[in-house]
Order: sequence, then C-alpha cells, then structure tokens
Amino acid sequence: MKSSLPGNNTLVRVENITPFGIWLLIKRKEYFLDFDIFPYFREQSIKAVKNITLLHDVHLYWPDLDIDLEIDNLENPGKYPLISQASNKGARTTKNISRTDRAPSVDA
Repeated sequence: MKSSLPGNNTLVRVENITPFGIWLLIKRKEYFLDFDIFPYFREQSIKAVKNITLLHDVHLYWPDLDIDLEIDNLENPGKYPLISQASNKGARTTKNISRTDRAPSVDA
C-alpha cells in the first residue's frame, strides 16, 4: 500500500492496513490501531480510513467516519478504561473494564 502523497498532511498518515489493524505514522512515531480495540475501523473503506487529519497537534480526526481520537489514547491506553464494543449490527457501545476484568498483573 502506498503512503499519502508528499505534502498531504505530512504530520499524520496511514502507513499500512492489515487484517489485524491500521499502522499510523504521527509526527515520525508509529502507532498501531488494533481492530480488536478499535473495531469501528474494521469494515470501513480504505479511502475513508486514509482520510485522516491531525488537529491541534494532539487530536486525530477521520471526517468521513466522524471518528475522533486523542494521541494520548494511543500512548497511554491504561488511562482510558472504556473500550468500544461494536455489535454485529455496527452499533457502538462502551464497556468499562474494571481491574477484576483484566488479566492479573505479574508482580516480581
């Protein structure tokens, strides 16, 4: 898959779309949006996923999909316990993951 053309919002671009998620390059740093965590991207068109804008240097926006993400959500997912749970019909809901629902941590 080719990257965005030079000069088209070079601060953010979709580098690759795989069966498992989307690779983004944001200000020279790579991020992976796993479809299990971000299921609302899974069935979207390549054109819509590639139409991404970086606003205010910290805010990602997909205008064709009306999806917003803060870069901090990608860098510090533990600070944001709400995880999208997309149903088979495409409805979006969220689930608050409590500490007991998560895999136990391993303390040395």
